[in-house]
Amino acid sequence: MSDGLAGVEGTEFHIEITERYAAHNYHPLPVVLASGEGAWVTDVDGNRYLDCLAGYSALNFGHSHPRLVARAQQQLGTLTLTSRAFFNDQLGPFALALSELTGKEMMLPMNSGAEAVETALKVSRKWGYQVKGVPENQANIIVMEGNFHGRTTTIISFSDDKVAHDNYGPYTPGFRAVTYGDIEAVRAAVDEHTVAVLFEPIQGEGGVVIPPEGFLRDLRELCTQENVLMVADEIQSGLGRTGKTFACDHEGVVPDLYILGKALGGGLYPVSAVCADRDVLGVITPGSHGSTFGGNPLAAAIGHEVVLMLLEGEFQERAARLGARLEAGLSALVGHGLRAVRVRGLWAGLDVEPGGPSGRELCKALSQRGILAKDTHGMTIRLAPPICITEEEVDLLVDTVREIVTASAS
Repeated sequence: MSDGLAGVEGTEFHIEITERYAAHNYHPLPVVLASGEGAWVTDVDGNRYLDCLAGYSALNFGHSHPRLVARAQQQLGTLTLTSRAFFNDQLGPFALALSELTGKEMMLPMNSGAEAVETALKVSRKWGYQVKGVPENQANIIVMEGNFHGRTTTIISFSDDKVAHDNYGPYTPGFRAVTYGDIEAVRAAVDEHTVAVLFEPIQGEGGVVIPPEGFLRDLRELCTQENVLMVADEIQSGLGRTGKTFACDHEGVVPDLYILGKALGGGLYPVSAVCADRDVLGVITPGSHGSTFGGNPLAAAIGHEVVLMLLEGEFQERAARLGARLEAGLSALVGHGLRAVRVRGLWAGLDVEPGGPSGRELCKALSQRGILAKDTHGMTIRLAPPICITEEEVDLLVDTVREIVTASAS
C-alpha cells in the first residue's frame, strides 16, 4: 500500500484504511470480520465471534448457508443480469413461490429495503388517486413515531430520529406521524385523503419495540373500514425472525401490502419486494416504476431458494422454540443490570439500567468476550442471532450477557 500503510493486514490496518478512505456514515465496533459460517464469524486476527446481529436480520439463515451458496454459485455461472427489458427464467418461479408464501397475487421485485419502502409509498399514492379517488396531490400516509424504514430523502422526511433526519431538507410532504401502538391516535389522523398506514409490526431500530396486544388487529379493522391500505414493513421482522413467517401472523393479521427485504436475499445478495393483490399492485404499469437490477436472475434464484426454505417451516419453528429459551434466560436479568427485556422469537431488545455503561460500551464488552451485538438509542442492546443458532449457543449468549450486565450493575 502507498501512504505508509504497507504492513501486516490485521485489525488496525483495516480500520485505518477504512476510516481514511470510506465516508464515516457508520461507527462500527473495532472488529474486522473476514469469514463466516453458520452463526459464527472470524476476524482478520483469527478471533471467533457468535454473530448476534445477523446483518439486522439479513442473515436469518446464517453465514454461507450451503443450500443458498450452492444455488447462488449455480446461477452465477449461468446468467446474472438481463434488465427487465427482457424476461428471464428465474423471476417467474420466484414470483410464484413468493406469492404462495405471502398469500398475495403479485409481487414487485427491487433490491434494497429502502427501495421496497419507496415502492410501497408510490403504489399507495397511485392507488389512492386511481382507485380510491383522492384528489390529485392530496394523498396522505399515516406513519408511526419511532419508525425506521430506510434513509432516502422521502423516508427520512417522516423520521423523528434527528441524526437521520436533520440537514437533509426540504422534506417530502404528505405524512402524518402518530404514536406507535395507539389505535385511537391512528383513528384521529385518518381522513378522506388518507391512502395508507405504514408501520412496522415490531420496531427493530427502535429497540425491538412490540406494540400492545390487539393493535395490529384493530389497525386491520380500521384500515378496512376507512378504505385505507395497511402497509406492513416486514423487512426486519419477517421471514422467520419472530417464530412466524411474518410478525403480523402473531395476531392473525394480513396486511394489504407486505414490504420484504434483508433475509429475502439470504445474506448473499440484496433482494427486496413488495407483495400485494392485483387490485393494488395493478396500478403499476410499464414505465411507471422500475429498477435495472430489480428481479435480475441471480437475485430471483437466491430469493426463490429462500422462499422454498421458508415454505418448509423449519426456520419458523426453530425461531419460536429457541426464542422461548432466549426469553427465559434474558428475563431473569431484569433488575440485575437490565431495566426491561422484549423478546419475540429470536429477536430481543434489552434496555440497560440508567447510570451505568452505555449500550455501545456494553456491546464492546460483549465483543471482547466473543459476542457481537448492536446498540440503539444509547441504552438499548439489540440481539438477532441467526435462526441456525443452537440451544448451546443460545445459552452461551445468555450467560455472556449475564456476565456483562451484572458486572456493570455492581
